[in-house]
Amino acid sequence: MVTTYLQDIIILLIAAVIIVPIFQSLNLGAVSGFLVAGIIVGSSNFINNVNEISALSEIGVVLLLFFIGIELKPSRLWLMRRLIFGLGSLQMIVTGLLLTSLAYLIGAEFRAAILIGPALALSSTAVVLQLLTEKKLLNSNYGRTSFAILLLQDLAVIPLLALIPLLATPELSVGKNIGIALAETLFILIIVIAGGRYFLHPILNRVALSGSPEVFTASAVLLVLGTALLTEHIGLSMALGSFIAGLLISDSSYRHQIMGEIQPFRGLLLGLFFMSMGMSLNLSYFFSNPISSLIMLIGLILLKVAMLWPLAYLFGLKPKTALAVSLVLAQSGEFAMVLFALAHKSSLLNNAIFQPLLLLVLLSMLITPLLSKLSQSLLKSTNKNTQNIENIQATIQTPIVIAGFGRVGNRIGDILSIIGQPFIALDLDAKRVATERANGHPVFYGDVRQPEVLKAAGVSDAKIIIITLNDLQATEELLISLRQSRADVSIFVRGHDLKHCRYLKSLGATIAISENVEASLELARVALTEIGIKETERSFILNNFRDTYHAQINEAEKK
Repeated sequence: MVTTYLQDIIILLIAAVIIVPIFQSLNLGAVSGFLVAGIIVGSSNFINNVNEISALSEIGVVLLLFFIGIELKPSRLWLMRRLIFGLGSLQMIVTGLLLTSLAYLIGAEFRAAILIGPALALSSTAVVLQLLTEKKLLNSNYGRTSFAILLLQDLAVIPLLALIPLLATPELSVGKNIGIALAETLFILIIVIAGGRYFLHPILNRVALSGSPEVFTASAVLLVLGTALLTEHIGLSMALGSFIAGLLISDSSYRHQIMGEIQPFRGLLLGLFFMSMGMSLNLSYFFSNPISSLIMLIGLILLKVAMLWPLAYLFGLKPKTALAVSLVLAQSGEFAMVLFALAHKSSLLNNAIFQPLLLLVLLSMLITPLLSKLSQSLLKSTNKNTQNIENIQATIQTPIVIAGFGRVGNRIGDILSIIGQPFIALDLDAKRVATERANGHPVFYGDVRQPEVLKAAGVSDAKIIIITLNDLQATEELLISLRQSRADVSIFVRGHDLKHCRYLKSLGATIAISENVEASLELARVALTEIGIKETERSFILNNFRDTYHAQINEAEKK
């Protein structure tokens, strides 16, 4: 039995390794590659344990919702409140109601139509954000508006997840179901606030103080899966539980480290989920109904564009920018697949409805890169909307990251705070993190040597990285890793002495500063002042010494 499972996993990995890079090279996105890989594997009947793999892949959805919950910080929502709760809400309500009506008129049961409409109104967060990030458009007017609508859609998933088991209960009225879903959502928010403040954070602090990275990893996984299992036992979904877990730590000092620990699992299992969706697709339906499938696809895209375009224009976007936003969000997304899969599992959707809906979502996601290229061509014609007007995420992704917040890092942070320059600091000492956060410093718990932790902290967008670690080996490992992933970033490093600084320079440090020489220079300055050396002569002597010293460090580059 184990051999059979291992064989299935190897087949899936081979398909992903071959197909996903091809789709990425064609700028079609990794998600589309996973979907097509699943379709190919599923249609070839190579897999023997399709149901078991589908069940395992649900953990990928659990981790996706967990990351979405972490990203939905209250500060971010408030900063973009007009676009999120204004434009985003209108898009969901107007598009959802229209699609619900159409689904009911076409022949879906009223209970099913209530879910189908809002689910199809959702767009693909995974695909669109990836495309916006790759094209560096996330901070443009076009990107911010798209991002705000996606955030509201992610929030809308909460009541929709809670609604599925209630709609699947025939004895309850639809109106009562919706009321219960809203009441459950409110109850969930209360749990999030109370649990995060009085229960979860102290536990994470105690685990961090233990100093065991293995225990911290186990705790992070337990947090996500435990919350997901708990909500499933009380009649809600696992995905909703993981979303709650993400919200619980969205403002925690441990969020970056937890994201770094779980990110590898999330990427692999989420890819498995998309592949399982591809495997569950019955291609015979498409081949027997190609015209109707394409008509449904074109109809969905045109309808969503027609609804969002005027709404975006009313919220101040120029006509071409508004059209570009509506085009890039015209697809349905991964959350629709999640909702439809859960509804199918709970018998709310029968197979005759589930298969056409799944095909519609998959086709819409596959053509998203083409819609994105069309929207970008509209932006280029204006030559204004691709400019970075303002960084709406300045409070989240900052230009300076400080690795290590001991004595040296603390002083650098104080200087940056004096001039009002935002930064993020990472440190692995839980007590220090708690103390510095109490003093108002933006310090987070995290091992800077883990690439995923740095990525979660926003290092991929940082302009300057300052390494102030007291551990020489950790400093060298981090410097090598950073330089391999970010050839363009300025890396300023704290070194020990001349020899060490020259070595750090050879590893790729932009500037390496000796902790000994600056202390020596300051002591020499005090001594020269005491013996009566004039200020001009004193400055000449000290500056000449400093320049000579740093010139010796820079010799490493010439050699």
